[in-house]
Amino acid sequence: MTTDKEILREKLEDYYTTVFEKELIDEIIKVGILRTIHSNEILIDIGDKMTHVPLILNGAVKIIREDDNGEEIALYYIEKGDTCAISFVNCLHRTESMFRGITEKDTEGIFIPVDMIDAWLAKYKTWREFVIDTYHMRLIEMVESIDSLAFMKLDDRLHKYLIDKVKVLDTNILIITHQEIANDIHTSRVVVSRLLKVLENEGKIKIRRNRIIIENI
Repeated sequence: MTTDKEILREKLEDYYTTVFEKELIDEIIKVGILRTIHSNEILIDIGDKMTHVPLILNGAVKIIREDDNGEEIALYYIEKGDTCAISFVNCLHRTESMFRGITEKDTEGIFIPVDMIDAWLAKYKTWREFVIDTYHMRLIEMVESIDSLAFMKLDDRLHKYLIDKVKVLDTNILIITHQEIANDIHTSRVVVSRLLKVLENEGKIKIRRNRIIIENI
């Protein structure tokens, strides 16, 4: 009979053996918890205190920032082979989360107790490199989000948002409402509906009830 630890090792070997040394893999198997979070569920919420850090095996998580008035904006996605740099910061400093993470589709991850994060930084070179690379990638994505808000026209930003979402979900058919899009790109539903019609007239998308088909990806 296959044990939980054997299942965990098999899933880790699908990706992380090229990232971490064997000794670290063994420790992850020893302390890690395998979890599946269904689509559209909250992985971490604003104000939460982190007890575990996820290593994503498959799926996708949307990271959202919310202002004092409850207005939201989507910042980036974490996918297979990723973790969230914000989680590391929260864990190391024992602070509450400033972000919300919501699964875009069924997502599987290995959850590492926060007490191991700091210890592994001193113990394993590959873990230090993984943390630094994670910070670097998330910083780039944050800068891209800022550039998009500051410099891109809203119709271009909407099209980029749709393309990014298609790539994350691995389908060119998005089942999504205009209000959900408006929430993610921080504008109104009326504006989104108008701009989607413009994109459709340009042949970039097709609009159906509660779904959008992206053309020529």
